[in-house]
Order: sequence, then C-alpha cells, then structure tokens
Amino acid sequence: MEEKGKRRTIVVVIVVTVAVIGVIVCARFAIRALNDSSRALAHVADPKRAPAQGAIVFEPTHSPDVGKVEDLPASAVKQDDNLPLLPAGSMAPDFTLASASGQMVRLSGLRGKAVLVEFFATWCPHCQAEAPHLKQLMATLPETKFALLQVVADSENAASLVAFDNYYGISTPALLDPGPTAGTFYQRGSMGPVTRQYKVGIFPTFYVIDPKGRIAWRADHEQPDALLLQQLQNAAGS
Repeated sequence: MEEKGKRRTIVVVIVVTVAVIGVIVCARFAIRALNDSSRALAHVADPKRAPAQGAIVFEPTHSPDVGKVEDLPASAVKQDDNLPLLPAGSMAPDFTLASASGQMVRLSGLRGKAVLVEFFATWCPHCQAEAPHLKQLMATLPETKFALLQVVADSENAASLVAFDNYYGISTPALLDPGPTAGTFYQRGSMGPVTRQYKVGIFPTFYVIDPKGRIAWRADHEQPDALLLQQLQNAAGS
C-alpha cells in the first residue's frame, strides 16, 4: 500500500509539472500573438510607420561647411550654365516613383504647376541643411500653382526615408529611386535609374520644371531660398 501511495504521488507531481509547463508555453504564445497584433494594428492606423520598423534613429551628419547660403540673396551664388545636367528648355523626362508608404507619384501628373525637383541623399549634410528650408519655402507657396518632389537618389530604402522625414518633420512624400545597390542614411548606395536619367552627379541637385513640363532651371549644391523662390515664380509666370 505504501508503495502504491508513493507511485500516486509521483504521478500527481508529474501531471502538475506538465500542466504548469503547458500554461507557461501557452502564455508565451499568447503574449507574442498580442504583440504581433498590436504591431499590425499600428501599421494599419499609420501606414507610414510600417517601413520604419527596426530602423535606427536618424542622426544628422555634422559638417562645418553646410547651411551657409540658404539665407543669402538670390544673386549671392554664381550660377554655372555649363553644368553636365539636362539642358534648360528641354522636356523633363517623365517618371513615376513610389513614396515610402507606397503612394505612386508621376511627374507629368503635376502639369499646370511649377515643380521643384530635388535629388538628394539622407546621409548628405548639404541635403540635411536644405531640408528645413525647403519645407518652409513650400509652405509659403499655393499648392494650386507649385509643387515639390524630392527624390532619394541613391537607392535608399523606405525605413531610411521615413527616419529622415520624421526627424525634419517633412510631410510631403519623398520618392524612392531604387537601383542595384541599396543605401541608407548611414551608407551610400548606387544611383537609381531616374537619378541617372537626370544626369545627377552631386547632392543636392535641383530642377525647376515649368507647367508645360519643360526644364526651366537647374543647379547643384545648396542654393539660396530666395533663388529657388525666384526660379519657381519665373517658371510659373508669376
């Protein structure tokens, strides 16, 4: 009898142990499922966040020679008419690119507006210096007559772009131009096909496209806000 009692005790201990382990395993799966559901709901509520999951927090590149010209008069920077860019007066090559959230944007869909196109890279300190100025400049212009298209020129991924936009508070959709080698805001990638078509060699590079789709002006490096405004207004005929 005593031997049977010991056996029953051992069986009960084993059963209880297995049950406890089962509860722990089930609880872990439940917690994991809840977390996955929460992340999915967050993506649905805010699609722009989805590509940025796992991205490193953006940090600007520090350089002493940036941000020097944006507040200068339009005439402060000498313009080079012999730049190896597409010539003024020619039709701007049309393109359709996606934003980080998947929104498709076509250049020709903006006909009737003067469009400022900036080719940039998020790791570029000169582009970082331009970011708040472009945001402020476009806020002063009516959306019925003017538009800004920013093209991430070096094949950066969506997470990198979202991190950059969040840091500078940019709400207009910048566009991805993926090429052979992906880049991020801390590593250069290869130039995308649209970037190459526009013969971009330096970041940032600007094009002003008139309402009929012709190139009205182009330049590289940082530019005075006043000059960008002047060229946009000239292109719009205002």
